Amino acid sequence: MEQITTDICIIGAGPVGLFAVFEAGLLKMRCHLIDVLPQVGGQLSEIYPHKPIYDIPGYPEITAQQLIDNLMLQIAPFNPTFSLGERVETLNRRDDGSYDIKTGDGTAVHCQVVVIAGGLGCFEPRKPEIDRLADFEGKGVAYMVKNPEHYRGKKVVLAGGGDSALDWAMFLSNVAERVTLVHRGDTFRGAPDSAEKVFDLAKAGKIDLVLKSNVVALTGDEQLQEITLLDRNNQVSHIQADHLIPLFGLSPKLGPIADWGLNIDRSAITVNTVDYSTNIERIYAIGDINTYPGKLKLILCGFHEAALMAQSAFKYVFPEQKLSFKYTTVYGVSAF
Repeated sequence: MEQITTDICIIGAGPVGLFAVFEAGLLKMRCHLIDVLPQVGGQLSEIYPHKPIYDIPGYPEITAQQLIDNLMLQIAPFNPTFSLGERVETLNRRDDGSYDIKTGDGTAVHCQVVVIAGGLGCFEPRKPEIDRLADFEGKGVAYMVKNPEHYRGKKVVLAGGGDSALDWAMFLSNVAERVTLVHRGDTFRGAPDSAEKVFDLAKAGKIDLVLKSNVVALTGDEQLQEITLLDRNNQVSHIQADHLIPLFGLSPKLGPIADWGLNIDRSAITVNTVDYSTNIERIYAIGDINTYPGKLKLILCGFHEAALMAQSAFKYVFPEQKLSFKYTTVYGVSAF
């Protein structure tokens, strides 16, 4: 059995988990990360590596994978270690307050602090009720966009009203032969600026926007060929389509974390916003996996949470030392 000793064990190697390495590294704390996915990046690398992101400070636009690549460069000086493709199964506390963590593959980690940065946990796409949806999975139906070039010159229908639907409608309008965005409402849940840009694209004739309607059925031979829509007046219409991408979010599942005695509210871990600690000492939760009044599921909010978590965790890793700062021109701030 592999035994790893570290200061902080971070469960989840998505963007927030990676940035937590940077914040911990500034304070001289070592990190080991565990992720069930075979590569770093979490949802960004696994689900939508080419998706443009618009709300990262200093980057008017950056793709999900570019953000992950930049984060890896940023944390490289701190030499984090990783156990990828492994799921944490057990957590046990020692008499001195530190923790022993074991994965399903037998990796054992001893750490002073545990940070849960697992995004939405073990997630799966929410699938709408559409006739013959399962029949066309992999044959025109996909729940995420892994490679936009796959849709070049094709007729693509997006269904949904959140940020992902808006962002992909904008992006694919320059890739696909035709993009149709179907939404059951007449307003969007996503960022107002993105919604305005989508309405502008529709007015300019660059995409088709179908509001107050639902996709109800799919037809085709071996591949998807046509989509049936039903509006609020029970009027039926049909759209020729090579691809349907339903974007209705992800269904979170915490997995073994749910059995650790943490306070959980609707599949999210409740935290104290002073330092994003949980109800169990030395265990923190940052990013989309936590919840608190006013919580926004934004990457930049997770970065903020990581910074405050690291400063709080310092007292457990270095109990005899007082945290103070010296400003530098290299990383901005360092401990001691």
